[in-house]
Amino acid sequence: MGVLKRVRRAGWWHAVVRDPESVAEHSLRVSQLAALIAAEEGADPARAALLAIWHDSQETRTGDLPHTARPYITGLDPQAITADQTACLPDRAGNSVREAVAEYETNETLEAHCAHDADKLECILQAVEYRAAGHQQVQGWIDSSRKNLTTGTAKRMADAAVETSALGWRGR
Repeated sequence: MGVLKRVRRAGWWHAVVRDPESVAEHSLRVSQLAALIAAEEGADPARAALLAIWHDSQETRTGDLPHTARPYITGLDPQAITADQTACLPDRAGNSVREAVAEYETNETLEAHCAHDADKLECILQAVEYRAAGHQQVQGWIDSSRKNLTTGTAKRMADAAVETSALGWRGR
């Protein structure tokens, strides 16, 4: 997982962000947000955070693929990649990771919905922060992420972040 500290979120290069956040930095905040969203939505915060911490772990094998690359790449199976990654782990540890990734990918539980929303919300927050730092080509990320939010809590948090940033908020 240490590799994720060195893998940069490649999509931000399209917004001319020269040194974007790492996948590990993104995943940490996604996990924190997932726990907060889950607490407000009546889900299990610890479970939502667990799903979120593993949601991009496959990028140790694939690198970070921006959404612009996804239409050209077929056959990526996060669960198969995770199975390969965890093959040498003890049974219970490996199973816990594989189950978390499977739950996130099927997106059928409230905890998975909270983790997915946290992923989108983190993108919004990062875009707001990059815009505050002078990167103006981030509105597309904000708009596409906002439209994919499903929980009321994440929608309210996104609205607050965008509205606060419009008032001159600088990275609280």
